Amino acid sequence: MADGKTGGAGQFAKQVQKRFSRAQEKVLQKLGKTVETKDEQFEQSAYDFQQQQIEGHKLYKDLKAFLSAVKVMHESSKKVAETLHEIYNVEWDGHGDLKAIAESNDLLWEDYEEKLADQAVRTMENYMAQFGEIKERIGKRGRKLVDYDSARHHLEALQNAKKKDEAKIAKAEEEFYRAQAVFEDLNKELREELPVLYNSRIACYVTIFQNISNLRDIFYKEMSKLNHDLYEVMSKLEKQHSSKVFIIKGVPR
Repeated sequence: MADGKTGGAGQFAKQVQKRFSRAQEKVLQKLGKTVETKDEQFEQSAYDFQQQQIEGHKLYKDLKAFLSAVKVMHESSKKVAETLHEIYNVEWDGHGDLKAIAESNDLLWEDYEEKLADQAVRTMENYMAQFGEIKERIGKRGRKLVDYDSARHHLEALQNAKKKDEAKIAKAEEEFYRAQAVFEDLNKELREELPVLYNSRIACYVTIFQNISNLRDIFYKEMSKLNHDLYEVMSKLEKQHSSKVFIIKGVPR
């Protein structure tokens, strides 16, 4: 038990020392006393990724608002159909057709709503799910970069000292090469992956808006048929009561 506590304390002490070393290196860089390693290709890719996230979040928000509006329209359409069925007298022509039209209308809206959620909103969610892991790795790269710069500057300071300590230099070299390997491996991975992820946004947008276009096309075609059926019912009622005139008091015909 004591060994576990000692090990935990040792690990905690290492983490504290690492944080302190990183903070110290950042201060020295800001003061211009040490030079930060720069990678223009990575920085451009990281900027593109940041813009990709901003665009993605905006589109996702708008797609959810679009879906919410469809749900509101669905509910409103359903209520109008229910009210029409309630006020439509049984003896009026077309009464038996109204229920079938209303049910078909409800099913059509439901299908549109579900497919829009699946093929647009959830597709966007899956696309954006990649961002979290990439952000963590970019953050990790930043920390490893500071470790790398810190190890390099520490080694340079020992090498340039008037009184050289070979044992300390050897240890510093070992730490430098370890930090360099960790940073460069992660940096190389991100330099390769970020442009691929950035370009993937095109296929994502194409997929989503092709899906929206197809769903709208099917929905409007089917809705057009139902509208025609409803118009026919109203035409039957009009013929049945052709002598009745639509009058609003105070409004000239």
